[in-house]
Amino acid sequence: MPAAPARRPALLGGGFSTEDDGLLDDRALGHARTPRPKVRLAPTAGGDAPGYVEKFLTAYRSRACEPSVLPLFRRELDDGALRTFPLSQDVVYVGGGNTANLLAVRRVHGVDRLLREAHERGTLLCGIGAGANCWADGPHTGSFGPLTHLSDGLGLLSGSVCPHYDSEPGRRSSYRAAVATGALAAGWALEDGVGALFTDRRPTGAVTRTPGARPYRVEPDGAGGARESAVACRPLVAGP
Repeated sequence: MPAAPARRPALLGGGFSTEDDGLLDDRALGHARTPRPKVRLAPTAGGDAPGYVEKFLTAYRSRACEPSVLPLFRRELDDGALRTFPLSQDVVYVGGGNTANLLAVRRVHGVDRLLREAHERGTLLCGIGAGANCWADGPHTGSFGPLTHLSDGLGLLSGSVCPHYDSEPGRRSSYRAAVATGALAAGWALEDGVGALFTDRRPTGAVTRTPGARPYRVEPDGAGGARESAVACRPLVAGP
């Protein structure tokens, strides 16, 4: 009986929309199950912004992959075709933007169920910002203006996630407070420039393109506060 495929979400603290060197994008593609993967962008969190979509296509057309896009605000696929979207992809890349809007729109169209099925079949799920947030049980987010938390993530990664840990004012203290009080379960915080891969809900590798940037494990400290532990990272270096 064949072994079940590994279930792998990847959390990115950068990528095509924020950087020019492509190191994190190349690293993500390197974890795909085929040498020339099919990569589909879900730009829902950013409202399917045309400029964001064009950035993705420009960046990924120059790589050894087959890029495409799934718009939901101006949906082009019927239910039958939509079902094949995540199941036919090797990588699903979820863009940044508003996490609450992303989760709501995705559920209305039934894409949340399809992503869970793709996850079980071994599709690599990755993304930046909201696209990193959405895989966990509980995202830490600025979706409503002030920093807060949600409890209705997809739950493909146990616990919580906080992106932009070092770059947005208040992120670090707000996330630590949420974990300390139990409003969010213990989880993972990403500084910008890092990438973290999880396999079957366990961390299996972290990289950084930014010197000193790290992902962190954040947990209650048992005394009413929270403690963070830096995760070891391998530095990414641009090739010749």
